[in-house]
Amino acid sequence: MSPIRSATIAALASAVVATTLTGCQFGEAEQDTSPIVIAADLELSGAAAPVGRAYQRALELKIEQLNSSGALNGRKVELKSKDNRSDAAESLRNIADFSSDSRVSAIIMGGCNECAVGAVGTINEKRIPTIALAASGAIASPVAERRYVFKLGPNAADSAAALTTELRRKNVRKVGLLYSDDDYGREGAAALRRELGKTTIKPVGEESVKTTDTEVSQQVGRLAKLKPDALVIWTPPEQATLAATSAQQATFRGSLFFDPGAAGDLFLGAAARATERATLIFTQTMVIDDVIATTPAKAARRQWFQDYTARFGGYNGSSSFAADAVQLIADAELRAGGPAGQVDRDGIRDVLETSQMDGLSGPIRMTPDNHSGLMPQALTTLVARNGRWRLAG
Repeated sequence: MSPIRSATIAALASAVVATTLTGCQFGEAEQDTSPIVIAADLELSGAAAPVGRAYQRALELKIEQLNSSGALNGRKVELKSKDNRSDAAESLRNIADFSSDSRVSAIIMGGCNECAVGAVGTINEKRIPTIALAASGAIASPVAERRYVFKLGPNAADSAAALTTELRRKNVRKVGLLYSDDDYGREGAAALRRELGKTTIKPVGEESVKTTDTEVSQQVGRLAKLKPDALVIWTPPEQATLAATSAQQATFRGSLFFDPGAAGDLFLGAAARATERATLIFTQTMVIDDVIATTPAKAARRQWFQDYTARFGGYNGSSSFAADAVQLIADAELRAGGPAGQVDRDGIRDVLETSQMDGLSGPIRMTPDNHSGLMPQALTTLVARNGRWRLAG
């Protein structure tokens, strides 16, 4: 090799080393392009499968939208989902598996109240941030014992207050209650009793149904015989539909009121006649096509509604909670920082605990004292008209 060529190679090598050192010392840190892995424990079979599948569709759509938006600084969200078969024991096994995977940033749990409440101990022990879409207050409270657990979806106290306001507005004097015999149903019944106790509305009877019951006519029949002005239905969507049909068959002449947990599909299908003019307390996104998009948040909700409807041929009310959970976790992952390619679960938990956003479901605020983020202002009054839910006017 000639002396000139040798010197040239040496000079180039020195320049490369110098450039590398300069980049390490003065340049920006290497961009993190590792995936944001979100695990989902969902009811894809069993009694709660319709809601679980709606959540799955929403998660997949929202992740697709985020990944194509370019808003994640070169990163992509990956979904790792498992079926809990609507069974708390199976759900707990899923949570344990997800927790042991160091790539998983956080977990989203579906609508099974018993699954989420039963997993609290494992979630805290494994220190993995988890957002539950189920409604029971025991999921996220007391906060001191649920540091890694968060909840989206309406709270029983807020739902009961909104229902009672509507009952008063419609001059209801006597009310019967059908509720699910689970954590959320019992919590809702207690909250409604408290709210009714502040009014002159008289509770004339209560009946409970197991979440697995596929026949509710006897309970509804007993309530109808008491001749209340209104029946409040505090059950999952499928049982709410059964209750409405049973009330019609029992020639119940009063009004029907549904709590947010009873919300399912936008279109009421075979239950259209039985639910006509029924009242539902839920988020505005369910009927956002009735709303003028006067703010960026309302425009985003309308776009979500349109995208979901175009993709799946209908709309499920609970889908926005799943989408908001994805957004919260992705934002928390980006804000938590940490070394490239490494998941900082404690950092994600800390960010989630102070998260605020005007989500697809409505305003969401998490605080160190409150891990149940959906604000009461997210709830509004809907009415069933001509086979679908509409904004009450």
